[in-house]
Amino acid sequence: MVTGIKDIAHAFEAAAVMRLLPARPRLLGLGEPTHGEDTLLDLRNDLFRRLVEQEGYRTIAIESDCMTGLVVDDYVTSGTGSLDEVMEQGFSHGWGTSAANRELVGWMRAYNDGRPASERLRFAGFDGPLEITAAASPRQALTALHGYLSARVETDLLPCAAETLDRLLGTDDRWTDPAAMTDPARSVGQSAEAARLRLLADDLVALLDAQTPHLVTASSPEEWDRARLYGRTAIGLLRYHHWMADASPARMTRLVGLRDQMMAHNLLALAARGPAFVHAHNSHLQREKSTTRMGGTLLEWWSAGALVSARLGREYAFLATAVGTIRHRGVDTPPPDTVEGLLYTLPDGHRVIDTRRLATVLGGTRPAHRVSPWFGYSAFDPAHLDDCDGIVFVKDLPQG
Repeated sequence: MVTGIKDIAHAFEAAAVMRLLPARPRLLGLGEPTHGEDTLLDLRNDLFRRLVEQEGYRTIAIESDCMTGLVVDDYVTSGTGSLDEVMEQGFSHGWGTSAANRELVGWMRAYNDGRPASERLRFAGFDGPLEITAAASPRQALTALHGYLSARVETDLLPCAAETLDRLLGTDDRWTDPAAMTDPARSVGQSAEAARLRLLADDLVALLDAQTPHLVTASSPEEWDRARLYGRTAIGLLRYHHWMADASPARMTRLVGLRDQMMAHNLLALAARGPAFVHAHNSHLQREKSTTRMGGTLLEWWSAGALVSARLGREYAFLATAVGTIRHRGVDTPPPDTVEGLLYTLPDGHRVIDTRRLATVLGGTRPAHRVSPWFGYSAFDPAHLDDCDGIVFVKDLPQG
């Protein structure tokens, strides 16, 4: 079996990735089994560069706040701000401290310098403005959408004045209270003000849709894309806050599902713009349901990848990343009967494996599921061999 695996493993490069696919996908996803490892982000950066140079990709989307990601996009497309400011303000989840993310943003800015707008690279965050402990206030998205519309349509068509939004929103700390994540009673998401805001957000998005013929001519493509992003985000955040205030047993299932739904909506919008390369945790990009245990309860929900794949079909492709060891985090040599253990027999170097051919090599044998020694690492689930178009295998992740 070891010999058979060596025959279907190729050096990790863009050409080897594209040979796994029937055609260039509109969305190409590369997953990672854990966050915070720059070696994995360096691989992502290298693949994106090759996809730009060889396959015509012009957008990269990462698992970061879609609203703050606009700061990064402004910098890489037009040089707005400084690199230090962008790394501090343009990423969520602490990703701005990553050296690999800094290298990516700097390279994109250098690539774009002097190029016409049609050839410039674009950056996008596709996560909602959400953290594990809290969700953002809908203020930024709602007021930006209202401001866009008020500058371009008749005042009488607007469902409310800006002052009404401000009054209903109140102070932002009402929305961002971390205690609301564990105590539904602390959330304002089902208050009378929040209910009114949900109706107004719906009316604003409906007005955006109704005025499409006018707005696409009265706006630049970037302004139009951002207005729709504001609408998606405002509605998604208000929906998320509503269910944060829910005390039913389905509360957390709804919340994790809503997050991936927001991700999927953002990815579909990017796909409509042109081919995009997407990077996030494997669980967000896989085509199967995602699962996790929280407080002893098993949660199951459809991932962003599953939702996108249902809409795009073969125009969505997904490569899962598996690792052999992350010794500085307690992930040691994998058991030989797991997918990681089988791939660990490969020579040093990063490899891409055709999962269809791997299934043939395995025959009727199904590898065991490797035990994850800590919450932040997800081993490759052998039940998902048919779920992805390929596996990127990194034998050993060095520290730092």
